[in-house]
Amino acid sequence: MKRERFRGTVLEGHKGAAIEVPFDPAKRWEVPLSRFQPGRRGHEVQGSVNGLRFESFVVARARRFFVLVADELRAAAGLSIGDTVEVALEPRALDPPARRGAPRRS
Repeated sequence: MKRERFRGTVLEGHKGAAIEVPFDPAKRWEVPLSRFQPGRRGHEVQGSVNGLRFESFVVARARRFFVLVADELRAAAGLSIGDTVEVALEPRALDPPARRGAPRRS
């Protein structure tokens, strides 16, 4: 499936930081939702923010979509709320990560 690239702003949400995704992952990639916490579902993704690789979830809120940005990723990438970043996303590979949401160095 095609990797999607876009620019976004790091936003503060009521459940942590996120970046708005300018498309619906279910329509773009035809991937189902996965449960990642009790009562929360999202699309599993992998990609990079400002060149730093990570794995996370895209969740829907108010008819928009947001990729969740873990505190570990924010710290490793030196991100602050309000920063504009380069994002690349694709559906997550089938092998499960050791720690979801944590940044990975390739």
